[in-house]
Amino acid sequence: MPDSSSNPWEDDLIADLRANGGRPSAGPLAGHPLLIMQSTGAKSGEPRRAILTYTRDGDDFVVAGTKSGAPTDPLWVGNIRANGSITLEVANETFRATATIVEGSERDRLWGQHVAELPWFAPYPEMAGRPIPMIRLRRRQG
Repeated sequence: MPDSSSNPWEDDLIADLRANGGRPSAGPLAGHPLLIMQSTGAKSGEPRRAILTYTRDGDDFVVAGTKSGAPTDPLWVGNIRANGSITLEVANETFRATATIVEGSERDRLWGQHVAELPWFAPYPEMAGRPIPMIRLRRRQG
């Protein structure tokens, strides 16, 4: 996974995550679990990195494509629609995973669970005016 980007804020956050077991030590997300996801750009084919808050569903990680309530999905959602093969870094462990966009009642269940654990996500669907994609990240075996 790339160690640096053209975004110094992102690089500093990643260094903080790596130094603190995957939880930032300062700022509005201090203490909350974050993961680093690397996907493949849908158009460019280049590695793309996203830092995401997550919840758990069994052994899987669950992330929401909120883009902080913006009217469009985050670019990383388009990347995983094109190719669900990703790399995750969670609490200083890096591994390959598969990202799947969850639909229907399962999506609704995961959204409810996500909002229960991360209540600041609750207003995003109304702000965005769109359904928020819920993505299951499952570790690949082998």
